[in-house]
Amino acid sequence: MPENFPIKVGNRQFRLNGEPLSIYSGAVHYWRLDRDKWDDILTKVKGMGFNTVSIYIPWEVHEIKRGEFDFGQVNPSNDIDAFLTLCEQKELNIIVRPGPQINSELTWFGYPIRILDDVEMQAQTAWGSKSVLTQVPRPIPAISYASDKFFTETALWYDAIFSILVKHQYPKGRLIASQVDNEMAFFFHINPYESDFSPSSIRAYQAFLKEKYETIEKLNQVYRSNYVSFEYVDAPRRFSAETHKDIPFHTDWIEYREFYLINSMDRLAKMIRARGFTVPLFHNYPHPLGPGGSVSGITTPFNLIGLEDKLDFVGFDIYSRKELYEHVKTVVSYVVGSSRYPYIPEFIAGVWPWYLNPGGFEDEEFVTKAALMHGIKGFSRYMIVERNRWLASPVRRDGRVRKENYEVFRHVNEMALGHHFVDNKRQVDVLLLANRDYDRLEAASALISFPGDFLEPLLGVSEYPNFMITSEKNLDFKQPIQQEKANWFMNNYKTLSDASYQFLLSDSQLALERLKEYKAVLVSSFEFMGAELQFKLVEYAKSGGTVVLGPILPHLNEKMFNDTTILDAIAGGNSKPATSNGEILGTAYPVGKGQMIHLPQLLDAEKTLGVIFADLNAVKVVKNDVRLDLTVHALPNEKSKKLVFVCNPSADAIDAKVGIGESFKKVTEIWSGKEAKVDGSVWSDAMPAYTIKIYECEG
Repeated sequence: MPENFPIKVGNRQFRLNGEPLSIYSGAVHYWRLDRDKWDDILTKVKGMGFNTVSIYIPWEVHEIKRGEFDFGQVNPSNDIDAFLTLCEQKELNIIVRPGPQINSELTWFGYPIRILDDVEMQAQTAWGSKSVLTQVPRPIPAISYASDKFFTETALWYDAIFSILVKHQYPKGRLIASQVDNEMAFFFHINPYESDFSPSSIRAYQAFLKEKYETIEKLNQVYRSNYVSFEYVDAPRRFSAETHKDIPFHTDWIEYREFYLINSMDRLAKMIRARGFTVPLFHNYPHPLGPGGSVSGITTPFNLIGLEDKLDFVGFDIYSRKELYEHVKTVVSYVVGSSRYPYIPEFIAGVWPWYLNPGGFEDEEFVTKAALMHGIKGFSRYMIVERNRWLASPVRRDGRVRKENYEVFRHVNEMALGHHFVDNKRQVDVLLLANRDYDRLEAASALISFPGDFLEPLLGVSEYPNFMITSEKNLDFKQPIQQEKANWFMNNYKTLSDASYQFLLSDSQLALERLKEYKAVLVSSFEFMGAELQFKLVEYAKSGGTVVLGPILPHLNEKMFNDTTILDAIAGGNSKPATSNGEILGTAYPVGKGQMIHLPQLLDAEKTLGVIFADLNAVKVVKNDVRLDLTVHALPNEKSKKLVFVCNPSADAIDAKVGIGESFKKVTEIWSGKEAKVDGSVWSDAMPAYTIKIYECEG
């Protein structure tokens, strides 16, 4: 965006003319609605307090034949220009999603069928067959985003649709952002040996290797191979590593898959910019954790931080229910800890007909509060207006409302806007990092290859990497890192949660300047660790930070060459044992103004981390039941006030006694307007099962 453009994205906020903008959006599919219902439906959407609409624009629906499009001339409901104008007349901000892929439960995922039928544009499996998207209502071929022909065809669509959209972009209109494509994740082929092995993708892979290694001699040195040129290097078709020296050959393919997604979105974004579009561009990855739960595999093939080098911001979609609180917490904590602007591009409202656990309006209240609790600053509810192949939206396609669903969203938006949630900032001193190097190894070591998504319930196993489908080989290490890294991450995650420390998540690619926002960083470490990460952690410690490492201090880098950056940094200093009641838990090494603490094991993780963080005076809350979860938000220009979320994610009622280590005169639950009983620095309240309460605390 131009330097003086009135929209800025950064520091976890979306700013319009210098002021932070709350984006509480809902998806409306104009082409699926009768045109004479548009006005009434948008009035109902605005009545719920939504200030923005998210508009999906399907290439599939608008194309009559190659290069010819219907924008209302044939079907009046296809008049996107008129719909955008009506939104502006209703004073609704606009976010568009013009594809080329939009999903939206369309049969062809938003593409004209001629695109899917073209063999040259189809992705391939490791065995040379076409990759198939196993979606309802019917399977379709997956598209190769390495195909030049695909981008040539997409250019025809972009020429047509952006000639309309540029007329409505801010400041001429109220269009404030556009999504680039939709949920690009190899069409849910998370397993690395399922896609994309098409000729165009293999050529792109070879070009990626040439860019990374520069010469074939350098690649041969790392691979311990004797290739004569990059054109002879084929991608691994299965996991065949026997020793640690075989790892780079496999993990380079995993890194390429991240590059594939980044490069294809960058290519589309540049096409959009070339057509005169200047407002922020973003992308949405599908949720990174499989079907619910907190695990360490929150990175590859997704690379949020890497993609934000190309786009203005990136988010993850969340489709969840109250029983999956940890899923919402983990995804949101990761986005808040990693992104410029923590936004949920798709946030469930209603369900698709084949959803396994539909839930109800109580679930949507719970998960919305959970997202706000952990620091989300904007979202788009999908679908806020019902249509075919969708159930239980608050507004029906004929304009009628479902009272309970409608009231939940109205109340949430009223509360969030009225209390300026967009201005609040989470008080957090600790960052837990997922180690991308180990996530890549975990992904590479998958032993079973199958397309995921809607086959998961039938197969009874997730396509996301996990201990059930990854190799147990030690690869010359003391233990199988690809499995043990999840145990270490989860132990830290659980300990931080149970011990009441405030923390966020990110991954090892986070920039050094972002690391410096925290007093302490926790990251798993084994015999190898990426050279860049080793350097970054040392620099962070030198600046005054505390790095907590374990179980092993690394002596190799990601190429399996000797790298003693961390070992050299801690050598020669006055190390001292980290102890609790005489028990040695680890070793603290001074590094510059900070320290590195090595924990060889976590026999009592809560005690171990408690010793470390007590010296740091890290933000910690008080709770009388380990099942409760709390987050603390500071209010700008209101130093005597705090906003505290308290969550009971269990199926049991809890009589809660909670606090944040400060005394308050008045504590008011803002959803109900009721005051809680305050006793100094602690207040009491009844917490029914699956409940989140939000307290404004006044000193």
